[in-house]
Amino acid sequence: MLTPAHRYRSDDEDSARWIGFPFREGDIVISTRSKSGTTWMQMICALLVLGTPELPAPLTVLSPWLDWLAEPQDEVYDRLAAQPHRRFIKTHTPLDGVPLDPRVHYVVVARHPLDMAVSLYHQAGNLDRVRLAELTGQPAPTGPPQARQPVEQWLPRWVDREVDPRAELDSLPGVLVHLSDAWARRHEPNVELVHYDDLLADLGGEMRRLAGRWGITVSPERWPELVEAATFGRMRERADRLAPDTLGVLRDRRAFFRQGGSGQGRKLLDTAAQARYQERTATLAPPDLLTWLHR
Repeated sequence: MLTPAHRYRSDDEDSARWIGFPFREGDIVISTRSKSGTTWMQMICALLVLGTPELPAPLTVLSPWLDWLAEPQDEVYDRLAAQPHRRFIKTHTPLDGVPLDPRVHYVVVARHPLDMAVSLYHQAGNLDRVRLAELTGQPAPTGPPQARQPVEQWLPRWVDREVDPRAELDSLPGVLVHLSDAWARRHEPNVELVHYDDLLADLGGEMRRLAGRWGITVSPERWPELVEAATFGRMRERADRLAPDTLGVLRDRRAFFRQGGSGQGRKLLDTAAQARYQERTATLAPPDLLTWLHR
């Protein structure tokens, strides 16, 4: 049995659910931080594997979040076992928390941490906390919700938070632990890193590159409709089928696809705060990773 180096746990997820998972030849594991392009990469995989924009089931059913505690593990395993096609499975766990099988492809999507953080801030306001607590067996929140800081005040504090990166994966240290681990594996034949900004700049080129890496053949006449189906605007139009919300944890599915742009986080920091961000990231990740991430 393949045993990961680390176990990651939170109120919502437990990476130990991967232990003993029966992989198949050609499986694709999508490992991302929250709000870093997870659903986008799931859709790209669905389009490449199935060859059509007309998906046979909601995206989150086709590509479950395996370590999410809201769904019983046996149900997720059984659903994946019943899939006749090549499987593509979601996780927010870094690769050192997932069994690494040479028959399996692993893809990690990286996004500028400041942009990821702004999307995370807005996502937090779109979650139904009562429903989420109900699904994960946690105590339901009581009383009126606390007033949230404006994002302009919240973001510099997010940059400065001192936390255990393996316990707080959506913190700045946690993001860079996740990406540093993937960066160290980037030359392995079954590990692929994708930059969110490259998807924005050349979606078709990135989809063709991934198809080549994964041995997927797409006929030339099908490419335009597959690429169009993976655009942010088209996915937002289909939020009811594509948003990760089969269990009703989002208040607004279309709001899940809020903006999808690049550079929003940097615009919210003044010169001193930007300098602090650069100083802090320099202590948390290797310089070549930061050059690639921040280009």
